[in-house]
Amino acid sequence: MQTVTVEESGEGLYTQKVDAAGHALKADEPKEAGGLDTGPSPYDLLLSALGVCTSMTLRMYANQKKWDLKKTTVKLAHEKREDAERKKFDFITREITLEGNLDAAQRARLLEIANKCPVHKTLTGEMRPVVESRLAG
Repeated sequence: MQTVTVEESGEGLYTQKVDAAGHALKADEPKEAGGLDTGPSPYDLLLSALGVCTSMTLRMYANQKKWDLKKTTVKLAHEKREDAERKKFDFITREITLEGNLDAAQRARLLEIANKCPVHKTLTGEMRPVVESRLAG
């Protein structure tokens, strides 16, 4: 089981210290939300996870197929939208740029593979993640 530890840093109202498998990160809210903007917001981190997973998955697949994928860039955005019944939902756009000598069929296949990255499947799959919360000690 992978673990991440998050604790308030004491620097600002929302500034957090993150230990992700021994890698130190900082997270915060933007100034307009009352934070100090000293690190990415929670949604920035979520989008980062999806983008990183997408890029890594495409790299693994292209390498396995020995395709000429030189570089992948993934640009993501998140917004809250409303459906026809005015229920809010999260909407994420993911724009993938593929550099290299790839034909149309290879490019189309890589787009399909992007939707199979583990984080994408966690966010969109039929088996939604279960989050169990409990108080320590």
